[in-house]
Amino acid sequence: MPVSRVTHQSEPNSSFTRGDHAKASLASKRNGKLRLMLQTLVQVSLFCLLAVICVQAEQYFDLPIPGSVIGLAIVLLLLLTKTIPEHRVSLGSAWLIAELLLFFIPPVVSVIKYQSLFENYGVQLMVMLVLGTVFVLVGTGFVVDRVFRFERRMNRQRAQALLASGMED
Repeated sequence: MPVSRVTHQSEPNSSFTRGDHAKASLASKRNGKLRLMLQTLVQVSLFCLLAVICVQAEQYFDLPIPGSVIGLAIVLLLLLTKTIPEHRVSLGSAWLIAELLLFFIPPVVSVIKYQSLFENYGVQLMVMLVLGTVFVLVGTGFVVDRVFRFERRMNRQRAQALLASGMED
C-alpha cells in the first residue's frame, strides 16, 4: 500500500507557500471582523426589538413608566440574574453608546419647525436645557460613582472570601 507524504510548512516542497499563509491569515481576519459586525448587528437588533415591545406594552397597558425605562429594567434584571451573560450584549451596547450622538440629531433638527416658540421663549428654553443637561450629568455621575463603589466593595469581599477559604485548606 503506498504511503502518502505529508509535507510540513517549513519544507521547501510544501504545498503551502508564504503567500497562501498570508491569504489565509487575511481571510481569517476578515471572517473575524465580519463575525463581530454580525454579532453587533444582532445585539443592536435585539435591543431595538426589546425597545419596541416595551413601548407597545407601555401603550397597551397604559403604564405610567416609559417603555424605554421598562426595557432598561428588563435588561438589568437579565444581567443581574445572569440569564444573559454580559458578553452577550457588550458589542451591541458599546456600539449604541459610541453612536449615541446620532440619536440626538433628529430632535435637534425638528426644533427648526418651532421658530416662533424660540422667538418668544428662547431664553427660558435655553436655561431649562442647560439645567436639564447639568442635572442629567450630575445624576449620571452620582449613579456611576455608586455603582463603582459597590463593585469595588463586592470585589474586595470576594477576594477576602477567597483568601479565607484558601487559608482553611
